[in-house]
Amino acid sequence: MFDLVLARLPELVIVIYALSILLYFIDFVDHNRKANIFAFRLLLIVWALQTIFLFMYMLNTGRFPVLTLFEGLYFYTWVLITISLVLHHIFKVDFTVFFTNLIGFSFMAIHAFAPIQRSSVTAEQLMSELLLIHITIAILSYGAFSVSFVFSSLYLLQFKLLKEKRWKKKLWRLADLAKLEKASFIFNTLGFPMLLLSLILGLRWALIKLPVFHWYDPKIIGSFFLLVIYGFLLYAFVKRVMFGRKLALWNTAAFLFVLINFFLISRLSKFHFWFS
Repeated sequence: MFDLVLARLPELVIVIYALSILLYFIDFVDHNRKANIFAFRLLLIVWALQTIFLFMYMLNTGRFPVLTLFEGLYFYTWVLITISLVLHHIFKVDFTVFFTNLIGFSFMAIHAFAPIQRSSVTAEQLMSELLLIHITIAILSYGAFSVSFVFSSLYLLQFKLLKEKRWKKKLWRLADLAKLEKASFIFNTLGFPMLLLSLILGLRWALIKLPVFHWYDPKIIGSFFLLVIYGFLLYAFVKRVMFGRKLALWNTAAFLFVLINFFLISRLSKFHFWFS
């Protein structure tokens, strides 16, 4: 019974999610407030169904669902939807929910049509609370960086509209450039310490649990490089070494490396085999 729910519920979620994204797109193109309201209600339904699925999965497996790529993608999508719902009430920036959930829907689609992964016996043996906390915090940091990327993208869109003097409805529905830049900085500020803490916990776990530990593992190098990139972006914003459009471009490029580190480099790792 659970396997049937496990297979069908994500399919139902992705259909509702797609309708929500479609309505948000209609609002984006034609400033349709009714479509925006209905899209938000559908998004609430998606969040509720995903939350139910997560609890069912935890009850069935007896652990937090982040041990495989299949589980990690689902949790990452849930994090993005949760953040977007909070943003809807706090920042009041139009299109933030739409663009954030474009990312979320993309990963949800990958998750929905990917084969279900069961964690291996070896992975189960290696699992510990320290490992679960490490992976969970890492995914939360990726969620923060994703939203920061959305604000940088909106900054670039707003900058383009202003430069070209295209006084359309979209221009007035976006926040001013300073607010978008500040919001991007806030989420980088949240993501950076979470990523740092995740790396510390991950290294501590590896030194305790693994018989052989290689510091030159691609995943370790990639994660520390990612930490350096976002550390530099925070420094550049605070010291005004870089700002405006250039900083937004660097931040979007940094998010591309987040995706590379999440998908590609993890598969090259010698000890992140449970997450591939």
